[in-house]
Amino acid sequence: MLDYLIVGAGLYGAVMARELMDAGKRVLVLEKRDHIAGNVYTKKTEGIHVHVYGAHIFHTNSKEVWDYVQRFAVFNRFTNSPVANWKGELYSLPFNMYTFNKMWGVVTPAEAAARIEQQRRAAGITEPKNLEEQAISLVGTDIYEKLIKGYTQKQWGRPCTELPAFIIKRLPVRLTFDNNYFNALYQGIPVGGYTKLVENMLEGIEVRTCTDYLAERERWNGIAKKIIYTGPIDAYFGFSLGNLEYRSVRFETEVLDMPNFQGNAAVNYTDAETPWTRIIEHKWFEFGKDEEGRELPKTVISREYSSEWRPGDEPYYPVNDEKNTALYARYRVLGEAEENVIFGGRLGEYRYYDMDQVIASALERAKAELAEGA
Repeated sequence: MLDYLIVGAGLYGAVMARELMDAGKRVLVLEKRDHIAGNVYTKKTEGIHVHVYGAHIFHTNSKEVWDYVQRFAVFNRFTNSPVANWKGELYSLPFNMYTFNKMWGVVTPAEAAARIEQQRRAAGITEPKNLEEQAISLVGTDIYEKLIKGYTQKQWGRPCTELPAFIIKRLPVRLTFDNNYFNALYQGIPVGGYTKLVENMLEGIEVRTCTDYLAERERWNGIAKKIIYTGPIDAYFGFSLGNLEYRSVRFETEVLDMPNFQGNAAVNYTDAETPWTRIIEHKWFEFGKDEEGRELPKTVISREYSSEWRPGDEPYYPVNDEKNTALYARYRVLGEAEENVIFGGRLGEYRYYDMDQVIASALERAKAELAEGA
């Protein structure tokens, strides 16, 4: 009899498994895919650690979380400074003085602030009611039209006027020449890739890949005192109340026989006409070199296409609008009524988590579990 059966070998499941195992609990991890690490999975191609499910840059202001991940990997000093491409014009992201200088020719913070205020007033927005109004109130009409509108509509598959304002409230806007996107105390990429990081977390713990828990639920439930479930909560209940909605992402990845394609890890394509949202050039997450510090002669790029999620697709971003939030609340009530089942992580809790938030949530839940059983 196991103490815990953990469904999912992503970050949440791996952290829970590590903490419970270290406390002397008997643990087994099941993973539906043929690999561990969930969506942070990296695969080595031409000496490059490719982020198979999209770019993941670790960043946190939590010393506890940073100290925790340092146990399992050495992190490099990568800083996320993406570039926006609007019809061949290149702009610095996040929005900062480099962006404002390129857009308007302004030189001082006062000039940039005055231009944003002028456009905000011209738009007549007092209380933003949707994403478009929120964006214009933050950065003005010009930047919204060139660098936000097309990209956001591709990302969410909806006009900006139909998206809630809160989606863009955390948009970084700086009147400084600072293009460090996250501006977190600690950030970087694990040397050796994220798969190695999760592999180290799961060291000494039995993991069974290619195993669908829901297909044989009764069998698995019979061998464990508690289940930690990190899959989609609506799938757990057989979609009995309806499907929660997600945005999905499709990737076109190719190896190029050249050392440098775009000169940056991430370039966002912000016009509406370009079908992809961004291109990731994976080698720049590790400064174009392999683990021995040698320059790599080839490069690997991934074009990302945002799409509406359909059953069978990989769910990426929860659509936390009013309808889906209400539906999740109903599923959560069902979840709370399930004896000896813990729902956790991005899919189990139907919320967008940064990696550090996933780890913090799992650490907190593991502590609570162990305290309860003490």
